[in-house]
Amino acid sequence: MQTTRIEHANITVPDIDVAIRFLKIVAPDFVVRRDEKKSGSNPYRWAHIGNDEFYIALQEPHLMEAPTSGSIPYENSGVNHLALIVPDVDEIEKCLIQEGYKKSIDAPVEKFRKRIYYYDNEGFEWELIEYLSDKPEERHLYE
Repeated sequence: MQTTRIEHANITVPDIDVAIRFLKIVAPDFVVRRDEKKSGSNPYRWAHIGNDEFYIALQEPHLMEAPTSGSIPYENSGVNHLALIVPDVDEIEKCLIQEGYKKSIDAPVEKFRKRIYYYDNEGFEWELIEYLSDKPEERHLYE
């Protein structure tokens, strides 16, 4: 039996190029699969960035003016953060700090995983997880 997994997440971002730059740091194996620019038949830009298993669909706002944030994570309904499994949390964190990204909350120290939370330039929170075990019962242990 095939297991259920997330195939993609679709998010609206004010600047697709800025979002792609962030994603290439936190997910170095991600490549831009498709980048559809505005054209006569396409009124807004969209892009897909990911690997063979998962991707993020990035959409420009469907508005005529710059969007404003009406959502406060963890207070309003909506997406609070997206989580990505990454191969090396420590190395990615070094790159994020070097590029000036803002850290969110501190995750507790856990035996079978490392987690960090960072904001991209638009204020969207990302959780990055490095698992230290291949055993599901250890990976999903809440200490």
